[in-house]
Amino acid sequence: MPPSAERKPSAANGGVQSLERAFGLLERMADAGGEVGLSELAADSGLPLPTIHRLMRTLVACGYVRQQPNRRYALGPRLIRLGESASRLLGAWARPHLARLAEETGETANMALLDGDEVVYVAQAPSRHSVRMFTEVGRRVLPHSTGVGKALLAHLPNDRVRALLSRTGMPAATDRTITSPEVFLEALERVRQNGYAVDDNEQEIGVRCIAVPVPDAPTATAISVSGPAGRVTDAAREEFVPLLKEIARDLSATLAGTRPTDG
Repeated sequence: MPPSAERKPSAANGGVQSLERAFGLLERMADAGGEVGLSELAADSGLPLPTIHRLMRTLVACGYVRQQPNRRYALGPRLIRLGESASRLLGAWARPHLARLAEETGETANMALLDGDEVVYVAQAPSRHSVRMFTEVGRRVLPHSTGVGKALLAHLPNDRVRALLSRTGMPAATDRTITSPEVFLEALERVRQNGYAVDDNEQEIGVRCIAVPVPDAPTATAISVSGPAGRVTDAAREEFVPLLKEIARDLSATLAGTRPTDG
């Protein structure tokens, strides 16, 4: 279940319930690919239709949501400026952790978010090797062909993953790319069991990537190391995965504004 579905109003703890509900609706819209109908929001959120309609009218008036000609609601353009600023800050907070990851593995370290139906890379620390992988910050890719994509989608229930894949399709980037929804769901189950994901020549031939989710991140976030398949071997994976998980926990603490704990 995605984090947005787990949040409960905390007005009793001093929060403003209407704000929490409005932000919860925005997150559910993002989980659904950015466009939904009122009935879908009602079914997903459990809120009464009149309440949802009132909140959506306010969000439309503020520019954070727009109503489409088909009467469905879509995320609005005013969110772009907020998202861009937040992504820059997130990248700045992550860079020291990625630098450590790149230094200790010798490979390029990346951080990526799930933005709608796509993976967007928001920060990177380069490998020290002359032959290394480079993914431009800001690049967007479909999640089914990447390690970070698998790590990001593993937290979603299968019906949401199926819906995403039906919207994006599953084009083959290489002859190793998973193009079957059923095979992809099996791969996600392995990610859930193992706690890490692998892109084995699926996005680019000759390149392997190992990724883990960042636990308790405010939005779906993953970090990874990527490099030539000759260096990112199965033996290297055994060394990289514990370090990736440790740094993911430290990054989670940084994002939460707390100091990472030992161990």
